[in-house]
Amino acid sequence: MRFRTELKNIRTFSKLTAALGSLEKIAWLRLSDDTARFTVIPDMGSQVWASLAMDFIFDGYHIQSAEAGNTINLELPLQPLQRALKSALNSISASLRLTKKDGLPVLSMTITTTTSATNPAGAAKPSGTATGDDPFDDDEMFQAEHLETSLRREHEKIITQDIPVRVLHPETVETIMQPRVREPDVHIQLPPLLQLKAISDRFTKLAMASNSGSSAHTKSPKLELSANMHGGLRLRIATETTDICSVWSNLENPELDPAQLDCPVEEHPSTKFRAGGPNHWATVRVDGKDWSRVLSVGRLEGRVIACFADDHALILYVYVPQYDDATADDSVVTYVKHIKMNDELSCFGRWSWVAISRTDFGIELGVRSKVYVCQSTQ
Repeated sequence: MRFRTELKNIRTFSKLTAALGSLEKIAWLRLSDDTARFTVIPDMGSQVWASLAMDFIFDGYHIQSAEAGNTINLELPLQPLQRALKSALNSISASLRLTKKDGLPVLSMTITTTTSATNPAGAAKPSGTATGDDPFDDDEMFQAEHLETSLRREHEKIITQDIPVRVLHPETVETIMQPRVREPDVHIQLPPLLQLKAISDRFTKLAMASNSGSSAHTKSPKLELSANMHGGLRLRIATETTDICSVWSNLENPELDPAQLDCPVEEHPSTKFRAGGPNHWATVRVDGKDWSRVLSVGRLEGRVIACFADDHALILYVYVPQYDDATADDSVVTYVKHIKMNDELSCFGRWSWVAISRTDFGIELGVRSKVYVCQSTQ
């Protein structure tokens, strides 16, 4: 079993790892000829996937395995990986290799950086240096200099960081089934996440303050998110003493790709919602604190498309640019909110997310709604 590769898109890889690490400390990593798939199983709630094309984060990779499909399955701690990737952010190059240290498997990251040698501190000042007392003294124009002040020397520095892993049997990860959800009713591009997060956090704090005198203060407030097919988005919080909302208009409702749908566009739920007019809203309710953490995905600096399945699920598609290659297509990171619609119990699933590279929205919406989803429980 062998795997070695050069790393690319390190900045994006680091941010993706940070996003996974905010959900769980351990990930299962499946490597194949075409795909790197990260799977996270939180202690509670929905499962998490991230599937990336190998050439999105790896360059010149070589994989060799006796398993079917030439796959390698690893249990991977995310914090050590995140630390190693941070060290590689400003490197000349970085490589990753599956090997053994003291008989135990590790992913060994080798990072090459440069250091510059400047004039040593305390070096003697040349005797011919002008003092600056005589305004006519022009010796300074021809002042002798130490050689290293004009000839900066760069030295390569090699850093190796070992990430402990555990090799998993293929059946361990193959038993994880990806849930399904119905077609979305509304799809809309969200406003800037920093703005949306600031308002959401303020609503949550107001709701918690209004409930501070009752037993309800122990529960996280539920935000009501609504969208329509006419560019409208609404964020609302309602308690016994507070009922406020914020509304955005003129947002974009991206077009679907008919070739990727199971039904004609005319019969798609979003078409019916569009025909219902601007007062026909798809609505979901989410935990305020969870929603705030999800909006932190704004660190990936991509545009975000939200897909609403009314009273059922909310899916976010985050388009992530390839910083190392401006000409390459964006990657898509997908967050899926699975909702249990039982208001009496206030039972809400946790967020899960999926990522796939090199796609555009029209195609991906059709595929994602059929494959990478979370099933709600009535």
